[in-house]
Amino acid sequence: MCGIAGYYGRHEIPPDRVQTALSLMRRRGPDYAAHRCWKHTSGRHAYLLHSRLSIIDLEERSNQPLRVSSKWIAFNGELYNYVEVRDELKKVGRSFTTESDTEVLLTAIDHFGWDSLDKCEGMWAFAVYDENDGSLTLCRDRFAEKPLYLFRDESGFYFGSEVKFVTALLGRKLDVNFHHLYRFMVNGYRALYKQPQTFFEGLGELPSSTFLRIEADGTERQQVYWRPRFSPVDSMSYEEATKGVRERVIRSVELRLRADVPLAFCMSGGIDSNSLISVAKNVFDYDVHGFTIMNTDARYEERDVVEYAVRELGIRHTPIPVETHDFLPKLRTLIEYHDAPVFTINYFAHWLLQQSIHEHGYRISVSGTGGDELLSGYYDHHMFYLQEMNNFPELFRSSLQKWESEVKPYVRNPYLRDPYLFIGDPQFRDHLYLNADRFAEYLTLQWNEPFVEGNFTDSLLRNRMMNEMFYESVPVSLHEDDLNAMYYSVENRSPMLDRNLFEFCYQIPTRHLVHDGYTKAVLRDAMRGIVPEGVLNNRRKVGFNVPIFSYLDVHDPWVRSYLLDGGRIFDHVKRGEIEALIQKPDLPNSESKFLFYFLSCKIFLELSSNGPC
Repeated sequence: MCGIAGYYGRHEIPPDRVQTALSLMRRRGPDYAAHRCWKHTSGRHAYLLHSRLSIIDLEERSNQPLRVSSKWIAFNGELYNYVEVRDELKKVGRSFTTESDTEVLLTAIDHFGWDSLDKCEGMWAFAVYDENDGSLTLCRDRFAEKPLYLFRDESGFYFGSEVKFVTALLGRKLDVNFHHLYRFMVNGYRALYKQPQTFFEGLGELPSSTFLRIEADGTERQQVYWRPRFSPVDSMSYEEATKGVRERVIRSVELRLRADVPLAFCMSGGIDSNSLISVAKNVFDYDVHGFTIMNTDARYEERDVVEYAVRELGIRHTPIPVETHDFLPKLRTLIEYHDAPVFTINYFAHWLLQQSIHEHGYRISVSGTGGDELLSGYYDHHMFYLQEMNNFPELFRSSLQKWESEVKPYVRNPYLRDPYLFIGDPQFRDHLYLNADRFAEYLTLQWNEPFVEGNFTDSLLRNRMMNEMFYESVPVSLHEDDLNAMYYSVENRSPMLDRNLFEFCYQIPTRHLVHDGYTKAVLRDAMRGIVPEGVLNNRRKVGFNVPIFSYLDVHDPWVRSYLLDGGRIFDHVKRGEIEALIQKPDLPNSESKFLFYFLSCKIFLELSSNGPC
């Protein structure tokens, strides 16, 4: 795990800009930093910058930029199956001077070409410069676990793991994209990755599963190297589904335990994190240390399940209380590092968790991101399932009965208490942009963007899950996971985002996803005998959430004054609406989220006026 940045164009980058960028990259890579630059006969200059967080092969020989033949690489991420790929390369006569996954990746590209990515399991954003032909190729992993920002202007092409690296090389700040800011405040975090925009004008991201090649003459070619598909094997039995998931989860964890430094685990009371922790402990005898943010809100508290799992598994555990002291200055620090509004208050708490992981000496954290989108973990998934099973009367009746008795008591979203919702209206999505029409009225100008979703498949449930995986939920989590961890020089790994696991899960017939009223039934039964039964049999879907008033004391005159002062935000948001919100004794979840969005955007605009962005 590292930081990368670079430039390709006809200009030379002043040395002070290069050094500024490298200094800003230190949190992503505190162990070593360097750059290389070239001038091709075409007149184009290429710069590769790299800062290293040593994870595999801790020796200096694996520092980057690293060379194989005529190619140089700056690589952020991990090639988890580098041992197997290296063995294959050795069989065809290739030799190695390091024990690093970086050299294996670049050697595979050098030997097999870009088709070698099909052999690779990992997470990555990397840049490869070829001295022979003067080309620069950028690439991002299948699920976009690792960030890669892009910016073009008349001076050339800039890229980097973080926005601040790009602006440092560019030598100027970027203008705020207010359309994207409105999108966030009105429609929430789910809307942020539906359009190829960021919070800055002209700044984009390389899409997932994509490489971009720039030739010496400036021509560009962008290509997708992997496409997710739902290809159900209708003959697959439930037992075959659980067996296949079990094998692939175990293999995914095995690969992601590879490191020359110790790992820590993000732990909740849910199925996903406990599956990963239990596989590591009970299958591989790993000395697991779990870290948990302990919520104080009874609606989201899961202390009893966490403590039960810790006892049953016999693992080390560090509970982290929700910390409200100095909330506003700490949030400002986090937003400044993110170069963007923080998307939900959950990620402020997650940042505190990463701080504890760092303070305990770990360089890797393991999270369960993606499990809900693989195997149906949300309450509305159960209702989409009912819609699809409506043509199978016996299965529908039994599923509906279980939903009424076992699921409905936990559902808080008012729309999702009607089990016939999607049967009556398959296109209903108002529960996802809850109260967006009202929040649009809080803006000083008219703005509206209706809900849209990508079309992956005709299956209503699986299409919804894939939209969450690639546009709505997972990209948001990965963005925040990465930045929160890298602030403390910690690498985040997500074993649920494994190519082989994903492709198998999207071969499982939809009828298997819910059993006996349980969502994520396949994963629950796949983990029998590994995960404690009390976790597997827990029906309650908690998720981490904290009401904004748990952090923000709006009765404090200083806090109230700060929220309502004359900052830039009130050029875009009506002050009276915010004043009315903070006067309420309590806020429903949607309004609590909006107030946090407002606060996050307020701080972001202050920083974008004065800070390095």
